[in-house]
Amino acid sequence: MNTPLLFTRAALCAALAFGPAPLLAQAYDPMRPAGNPLTPAMPAPDAGAPAVELDPELGNLPVGPGAEDTYYQCIACHSTAIIRQQRLTDARWDYLWTWMVEDQGMYEPDEETKEVILTYLKTHFSSER
Repeated sequence: MNTPLLFTRAALCAALAFGPAPLLAQAYDPMRPAGNPLTPAMPAPDAGAPAVELDPELGNLPVGPGAEDTYYQCIACHSTAIIRQQRLTDARWDYLWTWMVEDQGMYEPDEETKEVILTYLKTHFSSER
């Protein structure tokens, strides 16, 4: 059989089986976190739970007490995307704060602001909730 014809037939079969390539490309999101097969499955989000309102002026962080403090503290070093993708335990947030201050040179605000920020992070980006 002619090799180019074989590839044409294979491409036609793939297009019929999987749909046109542009549709596949649109469905693929390279920024979507890949699943980790070693991580236990998380429960499905509650369909009846209210959607969290995001603030586009604060890098799409969830609206709530501490959002503004968190935004201005964190964007000095990185985007809010790295915050939004986290699902850390509360203890890990505490550890990460200390690590960023001691090892990365992050400015540490007064104790009250620190607690507001950590409470916000734990409320919205904790694996424990």
